[in-house]
Amino acid sequence: MSILNKRGFASDNNSGVHPEIMKAIIEANEGHTIAYGDDIYTERAKAKLYEHFGNDIDIYFVFIGTAANVLGLNVATRSWNSVICAETSHINEDECGAPEKFNGFKLLSVETSDGKLTIDLIQKHIRGFDFEHHSQPKIISITQATELETVYTTDEIKELADFAHQNKMFLHMDGARIANAAVSLNKGFKEFTKDMGVDILSFGGTKNGMMYGEAILFLNKELGQDFKYVRKQGMQLASKMRFISVQFERYLSNNLWYKNAKHANDMAQLLASKIKDIPQIQITQKVEANGIFAIVPKEIIPELKQEYFFYDWDESRSEVRWMTSFDTQEEDINNFVELIKKKLS
Repeated sequence: MSILNKRGFASDNNSGVHPEIMKAIIEANEGHTIAYGDDIYTERAKAKLYEHFGNDIDIYFVFIGTAANVLGLNVATRSWNSVICAETSHINEDECGAPEKFNGFKLLSVETSDGKLTIDLIQKHIRGFDFEHHSQPKIISITQATELETVYTTDEIKELADFAHQNKMFLHMDGARIANAAVSLNKGFKEFTKDMGVDILSFGGTKNGMMYGEAILFLNKELGQDFKYVRKQGMQLASKMRFISVQFERYLSNNLWYKNAKHANDMAQLLASKIKDIPQIQITQKVEANGIFAIVPKEIIPELKQEYFFYDWDESRSEVRWMTSFDTQEEDINNFVELIKKKLS
């Protein structure tokens, strides 16, 4: 099998589409239906999300995760506001400045050891309220699971939400891998989001078996009142929305989201268990979702990539990231570990 289509450990974005999701898309391709979300598929997809989060929320589907984050943050901010986030966050590192360009606010990034914000870490940015010479802090943005594949506990989320609200701010959650976090916590989505005070949620599915499509959930419903105009201006109102919606409907049926995420998490645990005793390799973060960060002897990294593609994380210390997916197989793990041992021998 060519390295071009061989299962590797670069990203869960590299995986294909789950067969059930693909089947749902094909089934939705029959006949005509009303465009722009006024269709039965979108209605049923929203109903599935209401089952998980309750009816007192607003739901909007968009194409990609960057749009979910950028537009979700838009409605709660003005150009003189600032958004506090982890230095490793997607909105800071991987969205090409889009949050700042399209919203005009200032990102205040915080260095963390594990990708997780705490009140102590963000305290330095909680200043300048009502002082016109300072950007005004308005949102704390966290990622669940984080970009370092660690997972916030419910208590940690509630503490940040309470702190935000006490300071007349909002809490935003980038949930690109929210299913992996739910499995790790062994909790339903609502238990660590809405119940803990999260105001805006980017709910992802692409990394867990969907073809494309994300949802913006205004768990604080007041924030979503005029969002239909923001979505249209943001070029994220899909004319053939049924092909996004039907994926969410199938994804949230029969626990498909859970099965996919649990498998990905289990594969990460399997890989971690097989490499933790290799003396030349050091796992650098807790393995709480579907990713492993490890320091690997620099000389073998290019050779490993020739067989199983993955990304460097911190080249200065030879740290790499290995991601597992819903379709990672146990044989992939075994063969990869054998290759590592062979290169180290």
